[in-house]
Amino acid sequence: MAKQFNELRERLLRAGVAPRHVARYLRELSDHLADLIAEEERGGRSRADAESAAMRRLGAMEDLCRAMTEQRRLRSWSARAPWAVFGGGSLLVLAAAYFVACAYLWFLWQVFLPGADTPFGQRNAGPIYGWQNICFQAGKYFYIAAPVLVGWGMAWVGARQRVRAVWLAGGLALIAWMGSTAHIQASRTAVPGGLGHIRMDFFAPGQNLAGMLVTFAIVAMPYVIWRWRRAESLS
Repeated sequence: MAKQFNELRERLLRAGVAPRHVARYLRELSDHLADLIAEEERGGRSRADAESAAMRRLGAMEDLCRAMTEQRRLRSWSARAPWAVFGGGSLLVLAAAYFVACAYLWFLWQVFLPGADTPFGQRNAGPIYGWQNICFQAGKYFYIAAPVLVGWGMAWVGARQRVRAVWLAGGLALIAWMGSTAHIQASRTAVPGGLGHIRMDFFAPGQNLAGMLVTFAIVAMPYVIWRWRRAESLS
């Protein structure tokens, strides 16, 4: 992408144009600009003069920006409905991650401990370096890391699409709340009616406030660092 279009790229992203449309538009402009520069050079201009003349022929920054921002269909869902993407969307993604963790736990339970009442507990873990224990520990760490992974993913989307920080902060707070209050049970006797004898509870009131704050700080930190470094680069 030509350096001349860096400002245009930022303006389009802040205006809510989807990144894929921005990338395609800038590639087309870069190709057109290259053709104009070549035409000007064939007319006898120097490289610097040809670039200046080509930019003038290409159009003013406001006109180039308006050509995209006036097309509503090019706006990303993060710009159209940020409350849905970073509110309900973040919770749905985390719920899906927990579903994968529960399905994985159920599978290991059936394979390694088919007669056990519960897959939890050291007595069922087997040798510490055994394949059975490694598989169970991998599922445990994925379950613990799920809010962080989902939060980082949402933060990446927010940074890439230049979403207002308030929407992203709200989504990350919901992820931290859901993740810090999540509780899983797996037992044939204690969960007789659960799906596969596994049940998860969320959003227990007044529980694990410290965990919520820690999770929020962890998932928000990369975005904060990105904003800080970006502000320094623009200053």
